[in-house]
Amino acid sequence: MNLKIYQVDAFSNKVFGGNPAAVCILDEWMEDELLQKIAEENNLSETAFAVRQGEKWNIRWYTPRTEVDLCGHATLATAFVIFNHTQPDLQKIHFYSDRSGDLYVSREKDLITMDFPKDELHEVENNFVLNQALGRAPTKTFRGKSDYLLIYDSEEDIRHMTPDFNALGKIDARGVIISSPSTEVDFVSRFFGPKVGIDEDPVTGSAHTTLVPYWTKRLNKSEMQAKQLSERGGEIFCEDLEERVKISGQAQLYMIGEIFL
Repeated sequence: MNLKIYQVDAFSNKVFGGNPAAVCILDEWMEDELLQKIAEENNLSETAFAVRQGEKWNIRWYTPRTEVDLCGHATLATAFVIFNHTQPDLQKIHFYSDRSGDLYVSREKDLITMDFPKDELHEVENNFVLNQALGRAPTKTFRGKSDYLLIYDSEEDIRHMTPDFNALGKIDARGVIISSPSTEVDFVSRFFGPKVGIDEDPVTGSAHTTLVPYWTKRLNKSEMQAKQLSERGGEIFCEDLEERVKISGQAQLYMIGEIFL
């Protein structure tokens, strides 16, 4: 069996930017073990698999180590593939995930917009082990459904953070988001996820389901522009919809290949 595979740079208007994701459009689901092996072989932060089921698309996401509940950039990449290579007449896609429920994606020219559930965010006490792993204490610490969010004073704090990834990998969370206000955009962030096999994710769409509620309240605005300060970098446009959030960005096709199974 041969399987077509796409590699897409999400949250970027050019190749070699944003966050690369692999996408496989399947006729039917394969065994979980095989999906995980494909993701491990790809060795990207995420590989997305999608199966059309009536008017919806069922979607799943894998890191090289494990299946995850939600991934923004790989959803954006999957939508890009469907819009441009599978169903080019579509303007909206209804994805469904057994782990995250209904997800909606639309396009307008080159911009792809995802409509995701908002994270539940609670302020917690500073975590000494977490602070030690990052090398710098935040001004505030929050816990969402799967990630920690740490708030710092300046963009330079975020840009120059050098975490101890071995120590971070022992934290009981999918990942750790660090964020601060910015002079160029509304806020900046980085995302670390060594526990799920990703030391630093280049651009993390799902993290913005956590970031948007915080910055909406702090900045008193519902529409915002954000940047993720990884080496590859990425630009994200966000909107708070009370119970859900919109996360928008561009994507570029890098490669179409074939997997031989």
